[in-house]
Amino acid sequence: MSYAVHEIFYSLQGEGANAGRAAVFCRFAGCNLWSGREEDRATAECDFCDTQFVGTGGDGGDLFPDAQSLADALYALWPRGAGGRPLVILTGGEPALQADAALIDTLKSKGFEIAVETNGTRALPPGIDWICVSPKGHADLAVTAGDELKLVYPQKGVDPDRFTGLDFRHFFLQPKAGAEEKQNALMAMDYCRHHARWRLGLQIHKLLGIR
Repeated sequence: MSYAVHEIFYSLQGEGANAGRAAVFCRFAGCNLWSGREEDRATAECDFCDTQFVGTGGDGGDLFPDAQSLADALYALWPRGAGGRPLVILTGGEPALQADAALIDTLKSKGFEIAVETNGTRALPPGIDWICVSPKGHADLAVTAGDELKLVYPQKGVDPDRFTGLDFRHFFLQPKAGAEEKQNALMAMDYCRHHARWRLGLQIHKLLGIR
């Protein structure tokens, strides 16, 4: 299987329970809830995504012919001498459209700890070490257990209480970006004050101006 990757880069995780950790990011091209094109945004199941994931023209992006070539490219970005177990974060777009057992096994053979950031609508292959699900709208979840659930808030007609019975270790409420982001942050903070299961989630990479 080949893999269409929009970009790969080395940075710090900017959100969630692993915020601040060094990681290699692999952003896959394509998503099942939005084409990524502005003309389709209004009719998409997810209409608020702020990530560019169309095509393979980003930094380090390419059409990798097999799992080994992609794993080698990702491993090459981990600084020699950095110490610790290398962490790779599979994101998108929607990584579950492409990340398969062959890729997971090959990344494991390189010594990677593997995290995934997914909308949760597609089943994941076994062997992933950290699963972060970010539900979008009313899309049905195929992944109902993992390490963290990160809900962008508010979403029209979506009540966070819908997700609190799922089997996740951490629950984050992340203010929706955009023109009303300040008001959304106040709403998220108020919700967390009154619903202690939830923690306020901030995108510190945006606050600090890092990738």
